[in-house]
Amino acid sequence: MQVLEGPSARAALTRSFGEIPVPEAVLARIEAMFGEPLSPEEVTGRILADVRTRGDDALRDWTEKLDGTRPGDLAVSEAEIAQAHVPADLHGAILTAIARVRAFYAQQPAHGFLNHGPDGALGQLVRPIGRVGVYVPGGLAPLISTLIHTAVPAQVAGVPEIVVTTPPDRGGNIHPAILVAARELGITQVFRVGGAQAIGALAYGTASIPAVDKIAGPGNLFVVIAKRLVYGVTGIESLPGPTETLVVADDSADARFVAADLLAQAEHLGAEPVLVSTSRELLVRVQAELNGQLEALPEPNRSWARDSVAARMKVILAADLDEALALSNLYAPEHLCLLTRDPWSLLGRVTRAGGVFIGEHSMEALGDYVAGPSHVMPTGGTARFMSPVNVRDFQTIISVVGVTEATLRRIGPAGVTLARAEGLEAHARAIESRLLGDPQDA
Repeated sequence: MQVLEGPSARAALTRSFGEIPVPEAVLARIEAMFGEPLSPEEVTGRILADVRTRGDDALRDWTEKLDGTRPGDLAVSEAEIAQAHVPADLHGAILTAIARVRAFYAQQPAHGFLNHGPDGALGQLVRPIGRVGVYVPGGLAPLISTLIHTAVPAQVAGVPEIVVTTPPDRGGNIHPAILVAARELGITQVFRVGGAQAIGALAYGTASIPAVDKIAGPGNLFVVIAKRLVYGVTGIESLPGPTETLVVADDSADARFVAADLLAQAEHLGAEPVLVSTSRELLVRVQAELNGQLEALPEPNRSWARDSVAARMKVILAADLDEALALSNLYAPEHLCLLTRDPWSLLGRVTRAGGVFIGEHSMEALGDYVAGPSHVMPTGGTARFMSPVNVRDFQTIISVVGVTEATLRRIGPAGVTLARAEGLEAHARAIESRLLGDPQDA
């Protein structure tokens, strides 16, 4: 385990903002499928163009090529949703997650304001987006929690219509847990289509799938590229990439918990676990724990986690907690876990993170499911300017201006001056027409 310090640590945590890195295996698969070396952007562009042109037929063709099944009816019937069944403990966990997430977002202020005063009325109208598309990944496992953590904030925002797309299994079916979650959420529009083709369907609309006003939810490389390419045709909430967790730990931290939190993220494909500690002795103990806990994981989780630890894990020795927090803010992690003697004392120094998990009882894995806040958080350093999914992602704000004549006479001349300074004479005359009457008579 290579331990980084000082300038080398800062260099390792300085993001390189640019194109999404593409594994060689992905490029090889693209060439084998298309018979020529194409970039993921070129592949995604072709899929989107095909969906825009051929609609449902393109969706079926690409689902057959990429997911190994050709769906007849793209829509999951209401009867299938109603009949979906999971074990009682899983059903109860789904209900707990829905209730916790809903209770959390019910506390987020989501109303506008309209102030009437001597100057007239100024304010904001807050309105829900009309139709939202939720993409739920399902390639390696059904991400039940993603549906809950994306759809519930949209519902709290007042969105009247939610459309869900998720890839089918090789039998053309959607995992029953996804359908149970949809049923408990009151969602009836679920479609068996995934990948870039699903994003195209949500953006452009097809005979089966309605176009939406905004798309939310994480996905693989091609889903993220597709969201980026359709932005402007429809809205997107973010471009979530591979997950990442940065753990700040001092000499009081339990090495078992530190290793467990790192591995909880490492088992995601492409994940980047980061450990920043003020204790060299802790780093040694964590290394031993990582080795033991890795071996105890079942396959394929063990292989996924081992790859993340070997290829992308960063281990940093900080001089003190001030430096540790400075390094974390530089990195702007999706998840920041504070496993220190007094974690609450550090919270005021956190300026860049998707979510902060304070103390050993607040592990990030709990946040993925039932803590309350959405687990759809900014990755790749975008916590510098992005926020986790929240109610505001599913609302628009409309400015309201209703000034009085007296206010116009007081502030209008400044508007005229600014308009003429910008060379916009028609703007100036529009204001003057109220101040002076016909400007030709002035």
